[in-house]
This record gives sequence, C-alpha cells and structure tokens, in this order.
Amino acid sequence: MRRIILASQSPRRRQLLEWAEIDFEVIAKHTDEIIPDGTPLEEIPIVIAREKAEAVQRELTRWAEGRGQDSSHLPILAADTIVVLENRIIGKPANREEAIQFLQELSGKVHKVITGVYILSPQRQMGFSDTTEVEFYSLSQDQIEYYVDKYEPYDKAGAYAIQEWIGVVGIKGINGDFYNVMGLPVSRVLHAVGML
Repeated sequence: MRRIILASQSPRRRQLLEWAEIDFEVIAKHTDEIIPDGTPLEEIPIVIAREKAEAVQRELTRWAEGRGQDSSHLPILAADTIVVLENRIIGKPANREEAIQFLQELSGKVHKVITGVYILSPQRQMGFSDTTEVEFYSLSQDQIEYYVDKYEPYDKAGAYAIQEWIGVVGIKGINGDFYNVMGLPVSRVLHAVGML
C-alpha cells in the first residue's frame, strides 16, 4: 500500500487508517463547506470531502512551486460524515442542550449515517459515499444526559460516537459498515486506493 495524505484532523479516521496499517500523514486545511443548492443529501458529504482534498492539493502545489519542485503529490484522502434522520441532517451539536436534543430525536428510531469520500491523485480523482442505517433503542433521559456529560460529543455528527458507551448500550442494530459510522468505510477506501 502506497503512502497517502489524510486531509482530516479526525482522530477516529486516523485510528481507522492505523488499524488498517495504511501508511499516511495528516495535512488538513479549513474549508467553508459551501453546498450548492439542490445537492442531494447523499452527495453533500462527497462535495465537502472534495473541498477538503482540493484545499490540501492547492496548499501542496503552492508549497512545491515556491521551492521550484515538482508539484505532483501523494494520493489525498478526504472524508465527511453526516447523520440523516427523516431526510434532515443532524449536525454537530453546538452545546449540551443541543446534544441532548439530538439524542432525544434519534432515540427509538432508525437514522442514516452517510460518509462521503474523495480521493485525489496526480493520475485520477474519484468520490463516493457509503450509507449505514443505525437503530437506537429508546434512550432514557438519564442515559442521554450521562452520555453527553461524560463524553461531550460536540465534535460528532448526530452527537454520538458508535464506539463509545452510547453505542455499546444504546444501539439496537446496524445495517451496513460499522466503520462507516465511525467516519470512514475503510475496506471500500482500501479497494479504491488500490486502483490509483
């Protein structure tokens, strides 16, 4: 497996690549995450992932050209994950109250976790999304508040991480890739990167 660049600061994505024994380095750039009107839900995380990958590509090109070097680069991998409940995106909670509200909404229901992936290399570029359905048991108010207060899931779409306490005790079932819910459909990425 060739070395790649991960265009993400997500500790969960780093952990997944490490588990898969992929040689990578992290280079991430802030993007505005502008979504064109009318973009289908399943394509939104692909658009955001492409913005992340292209921002890193521009930075690497500027860096190389400033030193009179070849601007070709390693493959860049970027990803973005959204949680969708009844055709509505449940984003990252801004505070404790919103995290509790999000989990109350997800309680006892099935929602979708969609991760968009974009891979950019000198030879080609490709994007895809992967969808996993997740069903929660009905969660008590005490369970929700305990999780939010102990784990502070403010950097997580949907206000939860499947690999944490809430996933262990609260998830009734999943249909699809577990690791996609963590933030990256690793096996699909491995196959995609292998084609570059």
